[in-house]
Amino acid sequence: MIHLDGIDGGKGFDFGKTAKDYAKYRDIYPETFFRKLHGYQIGTAGQNVLDLGTGSGVLPRSMIKYGAKWTGADLSAEQIAMAKELSGNAGIDYIVCPADEIPSPDNSFDAVTACQCFWYFPEDTAMPEIRRVLKRGGRFAVLFMMHLADQSAIVRKSEELVLKYNPGWSGAGYKRAELPKRSWAGEDFAVAELCEYLEEVEFTREGWRGRMKSCRGIGASLPPDAADRYDREHHAALCEMAGETFSIPHQFIFEIYDVKK
Repeated sequence: MIHLDGIDGGKGFDFGKTAKDYAKYRDIYPETFFRKLHGYQIGTAGQNVLDLGTGSGVLPRSMIKYGAKWTGADLSAEQIAMAKELSGNAGIDYIVCPADEIPSPDNSFDAVTACQCFWYFPEDTAMPEIRRVLKRGGRFAVLFMMHLADQSAIVRKSEELVLKYNPGWSGAGYKRAELPKRSWAGEDFAVAELCEYLEEVEFTREGWRGRMKSCRGIGASLPPDAADRYDREHHAALCEMAGETFSIPHQFIFEIYDVKK
């Protein structure tokens, strides 16, 4: 169980609790996302890439087609087990470790990625560790995808119900954000690319329902019976306000940094 100041009022969460739902419903990134990352020279043929906070291995599984060698790392053994199951014989390595204790030698990777997870990392200890395992001239990518509550009634209703069951959840009400300025950029890392854009992501009712049930505020933190009650009420609300398929607006942010020589 993880407890972090500034996230959900310090209430604990563990994505291992919702690993099966996470594996089934959180592979939601559009193909444009992966093509854009590849265009930033991450995951190209011949590279050795580490994906931190890999969860169910969405990034390695989706990027392996471009020819890089991928390793996925996550704090949750349950998430890694699902990643291995979903990856089959794709040739992806997986390890259980936190972002600031990577069991790899110095200068091991051409690129390191952190997709939808960087805010969980202790930056003061994780950034030196990321720098340590990156090769000279390597790249570090912080990647983000978030639905926009102010642009979707479906999102607002879904989040309203999360807050009903978990009032301390701090993930609600996200609006389009400006590109961040990192305190550690300019020391060992130089900004290579900063990019943000909006894109509609298609969901079925079941898919959106599962995406929300597996979020930090429900599946990763509530007892199973409470998570199930949320899911049933959420399903009823979706049936009233949405068709079988719909789109949800998301903001995508790409932060690409080069290791300074």
